[in-house]
Order: sequence, then structure tokens, then C-alpha cells
Amino acid sequence: MNPSAHPSKSLDAKLAEIRANPSSRAFILADAKDGDMAYGVRAPGPRYYLSQKGARPAQFSPEVWTREEFGYRNLPEFLDVIREVVRHAVVDIMLMSASVNEQLAIKEGLFRTSPVTPAARANDTTDIWAVRHGGYLKQPSRPFRTATIDHIQCGQSECSREEGEFPGANLGLYSITFTNDVQQDLLALQAFKEFRLEAERKGFRYFLEVFDPNVDSGVPPEKLGEFINDHIVRSLAGVTEAGRPLFLKIVYHGPRLMEELAQYDPSLVVGILGGGAGTTYDAFKLIHDAQKYGARVALFGRKINHAEHQLAFIEMLRLITEGRIGPEEAVRAYHDVLEKLGLQPRRSLEKDLQLTDPAMRYDEGRSRQTVEIRNNPLAAAAQPVSRESRPSEPTANDAWPIKPDGSPDFARMTSEQRLAYHLDRLRREFD
Repeated sequence: MNPSAHPSKSLDAKLAEIRANPSSRAFILADAKDGDMAYGVRAPGPRYYLSQKGARPAQFSPEVWTREEFGYRNLPEFLDVIREVVRHAVVDIMLMSASVNEQLAIKEGLFRTSPVTPAARANDTTDIWAVRHGGYLKQPSRPFRTATIDHIQCGQSECSREEGEFPGANLGLYSITFTNDVQQDLLALQAFKEFRLEAERKGFRYFLEVFDPNVDSGVPPEKLGEFINDHIVRSLAGVTEAGRPLFLKIVYHGPRLMEELAQYDPSLVVGILGGGAGTTYDAFKLIHDAQKYGARVALFGRKINHAEHQLAFIEMLRLITEGRIGPEEAVRAYHDVLEKLGLQPRRSLEKDLQLTDPAMRYDEGRSRQTVEIRNNPLAAAAQPVSRESRPSEPTANDAWPIKPDGSPDFARMTSEQRLAYHLDRLRREFD
């Protein structure tokens, strides 16, 4: 059996639960560490968060660079951060570039016994070519693929398919950008069709990222969500189950449009992308509201990669999706964690509690038209819990499944056991 589609993988267990039980709170978290396919040297992010392994000092010349100028993590530090997130099993998917997937999944076997599913970016359209001083982002997106499916699965131009197992990832992110230009969109859909057919032949699973137009499309900003929803439904209407994505990754355009898409086809699992870094409250409110109105997946890149403490940040996301804490209190709890760790937050608590993402201000300024939704099990949002009602810290009597070597067995943990384990780990780390 392919290790990337295994019952012990939390992704597969949650997808099965979501499809079997529409009222389930199961939520899939992905850490998008594929920025090297877009940003180049800046992709690993600023050095203020490093894994417990610490810095891997870069050999820079002090007469040329200042320490501040050389402020990005290098690749070894970046790989250490990914290893740390995977080993703590705080996410369900780790999205990487094909080269990082080769190093960590194929050469090191990092995911072999982990509940985390490895995934790789399967294409890099021109609208993510965010190189310094480049002008590509201002031009209509054009389809392109650096990675091949075989290179993602086994690290070679052709994989052996006799056993049906691959040492690399068997899950990829394919992105498409509609610009409202018939020639550009036709090229994008033709490339998507070729990818789908190849993926079906090779048993490669994928999820579909649909970006908003990267250039002026002529569609008013307030109508972009409708434009995207219709494109998704229209583009997948001719795709049978064998070629469909596992789930979607889209911009969150507010409650009404999220519910519209999620309610249209309950078999289509809808996820959101994180967008820019923003405040901590931006991130926490985004995942809270998106889940409330139908999203079942979140893929955060910069929001995680720019966090002062990535493990704590991700665990707050998880607590929010489990309905154990609200976004406002999660910000306060996150700052408490930073204080206990002796880490300086980049913003004061007051500033970090501000909502700065314009896309999240849908409930301000004017009333919105609403529709009756009869089958949204999460429409009643979980209220933020008070400090008195928050889950108590685990004691020595709390238990969770362990492997023969004494390490935690994340694959067999319930959500309550996972919460108890991570709270205990954080408490011991801070103490």
C-alpha cells in the first residue's frame, strides 16, 4: 500500500470521516512549506523562529553583509523546521517542493511511520514567480510545470509501478488561475486536463488550488467569489470521480460564498488558503469563520512560516477547529506561550488582536443578503471558552496510545488524547 494513502495517515482518516458524517468537526490542517517554488532565497522566511536544533550559521562575509541583512533562514534551517513540525504531528499534510520532498520523504524516510502525509507542489504557474525585481506577477498567469509526477513519487523520471508503492509523496498540489481571458484560461484548462489524465494513469492524488485572477479581470472585486465558484463547478462538471481532486484550496470570500460552494456538492471538500501573514487574529479568525461556513481544510504558508513559534501557532489553529477555544482567546493564549518561552512577539497583544485583513470585514459597513441553509452542521459557531471552562492541563494519570519504544502513537490518538498530549508537551517545555 502506498505510504501516502495509508489508514494510519490522519489525512485519510479525516477525509473518510468527513464524507461519512457531514456533521463531523474533523478538520484538515496543512503546512505549506513549498515557498521555494515561488520566492527563492526568501522562501524559508525570517530567522526569528528556528527548530530546537538551532541555527546553522551561514558563511557570509561580514564586510559585505550585516547580520540583519542576512536575516532569512537558510535551507538546512528550513529543513529542520519541517522535520520538527512533522515529528510533532501537529498537521495532517506537509506541502513541499519536489526537491525538499526528495530529501525528507525519499532519502530520509521522514514520513514513513508518521501520521503526516507528504505532498509536493505539482506545478508552478507564472503567477507564483515572485522573484525579486521580477515583473511576472503583473502579467496574466501561464501554465507551467517544473516537477513531474514521477519525480515527486520516486525521485526519478520513471517510477517502477509493479508494487504500487513509492518512497516519495503520492499527493500533489495543482494550481490554476482564471483571468477571464478566453485564450489564457483555455491554456490553463488544457494544461490541467493533461495533468489530470497523467495523474489518473499513475495513481497520483492531488488537490486543486484555484487562485483569484492575478491581473485585472474586469470582474468587480465583490463579485470575484461568484466568478471563482462558477469556474470551479463548471471546470469539474466534466471530470469523473477518478480524476477529481481530493479537496479544494481557494481564497475565502466570506460566509455566503463559502456556504454556496460547500452546499452545492457535499462530496466536494472545500479548503482555504491562508494568504498574507497579517496579524495572529487575522489567521485565527479566518480559520474559525471558514470552518463555521463549510470549509474542512486550511493550508497556511506564510501565516505559519512567519509565526514567532510555529508549533504553538499550529496547535492554536487545531484547538480553534476543535471548538475548544475562540480566535480572540487563542491570540491571548498564543501570547502567553510566547511570554513563557521568553520570545518577543513581533506585535503587542493589543495590535495582534486587530483585524487587518480586508477580506475578513464582511460583517462591517453594510448588511448582507442571506439565504437559508438547511444542512450546515457547523453553522452554530463554537463560542470562545472562558479561562474557567478551558480544558484543564493533563495530569500524570492522563494517557494516550504509545508505541513499543514509548513514543506517542499519533495514528491511534483520539482528538481528546491529541489535545492532552500537546498541552502536556507545551507545559513541560515551558516549565
